[in-house]
Order: sequence, then structure tokens, then C-alpha cells
Amino acid sequence: MNQEPRTKNQEPSTMNLILEVCAGSITSALNASKGGAHRVELCDNLSVGGTTPSPGIIRQAVSLLNIPVFVLVRPRAGDFLYSDDEFEAMKDDILFCKDHGAEGVVLGLLKPDGTVDMERTGELIRLAHPMQVTFHRAFDMIPDAYQAMEDIIQLGINRILTSGQAASALSGADLIAELISIADNRIIIMPGGGISEENVTTLLNITHAKEVHASLRSSVESAMQFKNVKSFMGKTGSDEYVWLETDPEKVRRLLSEINPT
Repeated sequence: MNQEPRTKNQEPSTMNLILEVCAGSITSALNASKGGAHRVELCDNLSVGGTTPSPGIIRQAVSLLNIPVFVLVRPRAGDFLYSDDEFEAMKDDILFCKDHGAEGVVLGLLKPDGTVDMERTGELIRLAHPMQVTFHRAFDMIPDAYQAMEDIIQLGINRILTSGQAASALSGADLIAELISIADNRIIIMPGGGISEENVTTLLNITHAKEVHASLRSSVESAMQFKNVKSFMGKTGSDEYVWLETDPEKVRRLLSEINPT
């Protein structure tokens, strides 16, 4: 689907549905924009759910893209119960994003009982202003989704990214639909997790979501001529010369499903 070029502050002109692409590299971010995505969530290490990308990646993405860049602020893999040192690092990352032109940050902090860490999340929101803030899928690890949503609304966060506390957004679609109904436009509930061009229409028919989040990746093969198959940078036996990047054609196909012309 052909779309008119957009500046960073423009919403898509064709309709209300917004596609945010989770991009784990500069290449993926550029491919998302090339395919027509409306916004990028910039991450690193997607195999562990994402961590904060490097300063260089953030600067390059903001400089090269003509769509909004939201940056994941997550100092490590694992749970969302952070030490004081990790919390300080998150504050530094937020200030860096704000100083270098990002339009939003994506974060989530929990207390030991699994509820939203209201005090520290509130501190980060104040630090991030005037950037937008998304509460990420830490939401899916919370015991009471309904109370958590009310807490997050109280904090003034713009949106919640969620799979509906299930393995995929399609599996959690009923809860997502219920949250959207209860939210009643007080906050954006954005489904994410396993969304593809094949299932997005079914998901939207159930949830009536206004925004969706997907990575839309395909395998990429290295252009290296010499390949040392005896040494491994990651898990032993893994293929060091094949990885995943956002596929602009998959982005276009998903957009043709949600924004038919």
C-alpha cells in the first residue's frame, strides 16, 4: 500500500489504526519505515524480550527515520524488579533519549509482589516529560491486570503494550478486548506478541484495538565469503551467519490488512 511521506509528528492520514514495529537494529528500523510503519520501538536483544539499545543506535535511528522513535528502557533481561543501580541507569537512558530527539520511551517497573512500582515509575515519567511513555509487557507479569491498568492510568502513561497476559496477543485477545472496553479511551491498549499479517485481522475483529505492535521479521543471510563454522559467538551450534530483521514487505502486507484501500 502506498502512503504519503510523514513527518515525525504526523499520524497516518489514511485511517486511525497505527502500526508500531519493534525494531532490534538500525536495519530493522529503516525497513519498518520503508514498509510504511507509523512508529518504531527501538530495542536490542529481542531474543530475551528486548533491552535498551546503544547510544549510537539511538542517535542514528532518530537521525535517519522520518517517523517517531520510541526507545525501550530496560537495563537487562529477566524480571522487572530493578536494583537501585539499574534504576539510576534507566534514568540516565531516559535523559539521553530526551536529549537526542526520541519521541517516546517504553518502560515497566514492578514491586516484589508483582504490582506496578508506582513511586519509581512516576519518577521516570516525570523525567521523560514531554516524551510519550508506554508501559511495556511487564504488564503481562502482573497478578491483577484490571487494577494494574487503573494504576498505570493514574500515573498518566500514554499506552500499555500487552499480549493479554498470554503467550500471544491472539491467545489473550479476550482480555485485551475487555481492557480496551474498561479503559474507555483513558489510555491506549496496544496488543503485541506474535502478531503477523496472517492473524492481525482476526485480532482486531476481537479487540477493536486502535494500535498494534509487531516485529514482522524474516531471516537474513550474511554476505560474508569466509565463514568459520567451528567457532560460535552465542549458543554452541547456532548459525552465526543467519539472523532476523524486520521485513518491509511483511510490514506492507500487514498494513494492507489493517488499512485496506
